[in-house]
This record gives sequence, structure tokens and C-alpha cells, in this order.
Amino acid sequence: MARLGPGDVAPDFELPRDGGGSISLSSLRGKPVVLFFYPKDDTKACTEEAISFSGLADEFAAAGVALIGLSPDSVKQHDRFAKKHNLTVTLAADEEKNVVNAYGVWVEKSLYGRKYMGVERTTFLINPDGTINQVWEKVRVAGHASEVLAAAKAL
Repeated sequence: MARLGPGDVAPDFELPRDGGGSISLSSLRGKPVVLFFYPKDDTKACTEEAISFSGLADEFAAAGVALIGLSPDSVKQHDRFAKKHNLTVTLAADEEKNVVNAYGVWVEKSLYGRKYMGVERTTFLINPDGTINQVWEKVRVAGHASEVLAAAKAL
């Protein structure tokens, strides 16, 4: 699937989330949304990223911005991950990989010469009208959550 960029309509979804229930993009219409895709719960960089966003969750909320982390892990894995690291961000479970495919972040990756499919760490800032405002691809975790917060506050 082609990459989505600024001006594109963000594909809607409804997915199960940590703590029970579900989360949908359409239910958040009218407010900015930060949607960060990450490869796997409880891995070093993914943990650092989720902790960074959780640390700024109150500032995102004060700015009226919804914050969602999304990976192909199960709700059960998300629940363990959130509890272990005291995460406060919503974690959506895309086990069928429909959303990672719709957003174009399910890609071929390579590690030590071995090729495999996985999530490319990517963050989308979505406008209140459901269009994409900004995309961060191949995210480096250090300072990323603060950069996204600044962009979201500027909307």
C-alpha cells in the first residue's frame, strides 16, 4: 500500500484496546489525534517511545489532542505492557494488520541480512477533520514525543 501523507484522509478504524472496549478514529473526529505505530510491546525502543508519550499524556490532553499507540500485538499483551511500565496512552491492537496495511506502515524490513515483514515506527498527526497534517517516518525515539507535542499544539 502506498504511504499516506499530509492532506490524505486518515483511514478510519475500530480496534480493541488495552483495558477493554474499543477505540475508533471516527469517534475522535473534531479533535486532533496523534497515532503512533510501533513494532512490538516490551521491546527496548517501543518501550521508550510509549513511556515518552505517556510522560507527556497530560500535556497532549490539555492541548485537546487524543493519543493512540498501535501495534499488531494482542490486547492481552497490551494490558501486560501498560501495567508493567505504568503507561497512560491508549494502546490499540491490530492483530489482523488491517490498519498497519491501510496506513502503509507494514513493510519489508531487514535485520542481519534476514528479510521479514514488520511495522515501521511511524507517527501520524491527524487534523480534527480527519485529514493527515504531518507524518514522521522511521522515527528515532529520543525527543520524538516532545517534537510531536509541539506540532500538535501548533494546530
